[in-house]
Amino acid sequence: MKILVLGAGAWGTALAMSASQNPQLRHEVTLWARDAVQAAAMRATRLNARYLPDLPLPVSLRVVDGPARGLAALAQGQDLVVVGTPMAGLRGVLQELAGFDQAVAWLCKGFEPADQGRHGLLAHEIQAQLAPGLRAGVLSGPSFAQEVARGQPTALVAASRHAAVRERLVQAFHSPTLRVYDNEDIVGVEVGGAVKNVLAIATGLCDGLGLGLNARAALITRGLAEMTRL
Repeated sequence: MKILVLGAGAWGTALAMSASQNPQLRHEVTLWARDAVQAAAMRATRLNARYLPDLPLPVSLRVVDGPARGLAALAQGQDLVVVGTPMAGLRGVLQELAGFDQAVAWLCKGFEPADQGRHGLLAHEIQAQLAPGLRAGVLSGPSFAQEVARGQPTALVAASRHAAVRERLVQAFHSPTLRVYDNEDIVGVEVGGAVKNVLAIATGLCDGLGLGLNARAALITRGLAEMTRL
């Protein structure tokens, strides 16, 4: 499978590394960086020194750079495009990919910053505005980029209304150490990805106050129940 990952931050790089090293499938993975200097350094040193300094890039991982306006041409011929930009950059990328006819998925969690009286939108709402014809979805879940890049056990969920998108994401990233489960509820997955950070901050406060493991377990249990109701 030909996979293009847009965004050479920690999470985009980690997933590109994971797909490149999948022992069961021989994917052709390309990682795009907006910053030409960063991309050149990654090609020369085979490291993403800015975000994952101790983890060498796989030999097979191709690193490219260029302006965002060239993304549509870069995406041609790819089987899957994964958008690893921050939420603030998703709108511009989706505008460039509006005519792409293969699967697209984003990694960003949360809401778009409100602007000029516009409420903050979830990623699928931005896509519905700008590129309603895209076959798109989200890859999300409780995860740290460094652990995925190291090949430590992780579970994610591929959510989309399109079965073909979910299947493509599972084929791209499912491996012995990275388990990808498919789900039709893209709204629920995006809401969960956004509001779980509130629970994470509260858990950190609980630990900082020294309230103990019982309090932490109670907070997580009741927090998950509240997230489910929401």
